[in-house]
Amino acid sequence: MPTLFDPLRIGNIELDNRIVMAPMTRSRADDEGVQPEYAATYYAQRASAGLIITEATNVSPMAKGYVRTPGIYTDAQIESWRSVTKSVHARGGRIFMQIFHTGRIALPDFLPGNAQPVAPSAVRANGKNYTDEGMKEFVTPREITREEIAQTVKDFATAAGNAITAGFDGVELHSASGYLVQQFLTTNVNLRTDEYGGSIENRSRLLFEVVEAITKEIGGGRTGIRLSPVTPANDASDPDPQPLFDYVVRKLADYGLAYVHIIEGATGGPRDFQQGGKPFDYDALKSAYREAGGKGAWMGNNGYDKALAEAAVAEGHVDLVAFGKLFLANPDLVRRLKDDIGFNEPDKATFYGGSAKGYTDYPVAA
Repeated sequence: MPTLFDPLRIGNIELDNRIVMAPMTRSRADDEGVQPEYAATYYAQRASAGLIITEATNVSPMAKGYVRTPGIYTDAQIESWRSVTKSVHARGGRIFMQIFHTGRIALPDFLPGNAQPVAPSAVRANGKNYTDEGMKEFVTPREITREEIAQTVKDFATAAGNAITAGFDGVELHSASGYLVQQFLTTNVNLRTDEYGGSIENRSRLLFEVVEAITKEIGGGRTGIRLSPVTPANDASDPDPQPLFDYVVRKLADYGLAYVHIIEGATGGPRDFQQGGKPFDYDALKSAYREAGGKGAWMGNNGYDKALAEAAVAEGHVDLVAFGKLFLANPDLVRRLKDDIGFNEPDKATFYGGSAKGYTDYPVAA
């Protein structure tokens, strides 16, 4: 019976344990998307994780949706990540970079020439985004063209190659949380009538074009993917997610991925099967992937504590468990979980932006 603390091979690499540091936006980069020197300290402090997944990183200037988020498309950005990977590897850690494009969640404030953000269709998201001038309503995006779709696919592949150049062990494609790739999947955002809209196959087309491009660039064994079947983030949702995501994971089985990372549930925590009162079966989703020949590790994420994580791994629901806020506030989380040591409380005021305070200064257990 596997435990959280057993090693596991994913794709091309061996992990010391099954505890993953989840990707978390921290907004410490400068306005050019270059990471500060102390980012290397932050990630290296957490190198005891079986795997670290970085904060979401922009694949192009048009991908940027939040202030002071890092990029991986300029030489300066690539160079700023080298010290991160070098420091993590020096402590025996493994690290993947999460790459994304925010699509309609961006604001003109963040884009070159105050450009209008792009999306599958010209459908505005409900909600607001943070700017240094205060919260601003999302704007109506411009429908992305076929030519821009092709360029975006290339941007993802280039970003993946740049991540490997910067020393990362692999990349995670962010296809969740209402960002561009998931916007194409969901019927409330994607109203297209061309080959990228309508049927499940068409709405999934961008996702698989991106996966194809990334795996050709760096190999399936260095590629993971994140999905959120029912999480209602950034106003992206589908009324019938089970057949959509069953189709997606069955096709993902063809690419030899390192792992599939699932944000489970909506607001009720891990293994919350409800979406608008309709059950979602995560075990059936995993079974669909395995039945189609998918060999990648299966990662669960969303509010796990030690007991839930141990049970999920032991019972075979997941192979890996990702922890977010617990890792943010506890750089030595693996030891704390293993030895039942209490946790530091996270300082919410320092989650986004600022300095090393609330970033590299959380204490380890005595």
